[in-house]
Amino acid sequence: MKVEMTRFMMAYKFAIDEVNTKINILKDEFTYIHDYNPIEHVKSRLKSPESLMKKVAKKGIPYSLQSIKDQVRDIAGIRITVSFISDIYEIRNMLANQKDITIVESKDYIQSPKPNGYQSLHLILQIPIFMSDREENVYVEVQIRTIAMDFWASLEHKIYYKYNKDIPKHLLTELKDAATKAMMLDKKMEQLNKEVNVLKHLDKETNSDEMIVKIDQDQFPIPMQLLEALMKN
Repeated sequence: MKVEMTRFMMAYKFAIDEVNTKINILKDEFTYIHDYNPIEHVKSRLKSPESLMKKVAKKGIPYSLQSIKDQVRDIAGIRITVSFISDIYEIRNMLANQKDITIVESKDYIQSPKPNGYQSLHLILQIPIFMSDREENVYVEVQIRTIAMDFWASLEHKIYYKYNKDIPKHLLTELKDAATKAMMLDKKMEQLNKEVNVLKHLDKETNSDEMIVKIDQDQFPIPMQLLEALMKN
């Protein structure tokens, strides 16, 4: 049983490694093509066997590896932190376009935040893992959020960590208000980024026009005799 459990958990570790490799490739490709890296941070975690067994007991899942594999889809987890809201959906589309990745579930807590204000995009991916004696399709949970969303979620977790009582209503209201302000900041920063990109584009076009004029003057200089004749006239 111990050997089987070890092999079972290894499959999820390999799945994390596989998805992380794909993310790094996509990040480098995006940076090369667009001169911009949308990904700020990538974190991954694998549930410990102890944590997994607690979840299995809590959910009343039968104690068999097949049942656990079918019903627990967050054993392997990856969190991607990006710069802007639009980057979230860009990364989602890039992952969806991978031929060996299947998005089996998507929960958009950005368009429909949780009651406490939590925002993020949750994806359940399924990816094939090739072992020495078998091929397995393994679930990986991927969370994609902005820096502001990640900041809010991390502090919310720290504030209420191991607090097992009901949260007072006024604190829930303030927490949700903080999440709303984080979303407003996200939208404002994205708007500023778009405006700066427009200015960069216009500046690039202007510099290109000036360069063309300079090249034309260098390659086709006005003959001195013609210039003297024009000055006399």
